[in-house]
Amino acid sequence: MSNQDSGVTGAAKFVTSTGGSLVGGLVGTLGGVTGVAARGVGSTLNATTGSLGKPVGDALISTGDGVESGTKDVAKGVQNAGEWKGTGTGKRL
Repeated sequence: MSNQDSGVTGAAKFVTSTGGSLVGGLVGTLGGVTGVAARGVGSTLNATTGSLGKPVGDALISTGDGVESGTKDVAKGVQNAGEWKGTGTGKRL
């Protein structure tokens, strides 16, 4: 353990790392479930309505993809922040 990871700083890193991992995991899970559900509804709509419902079904599928992708990015950012890491892209957290 380095001097930077001892005492109050070490305790803070432990708490934020644990919290960040928990929140990041939950956000990722919820985003994944939402994405899968939206794609499932969109696919069902496409299959049952044919060309009439296809634009709406495709929009739901696309939205599901976007929600899942976006929440994965948010989850990773929360986990990185909890571990006191930067993004590695030059962007601010």
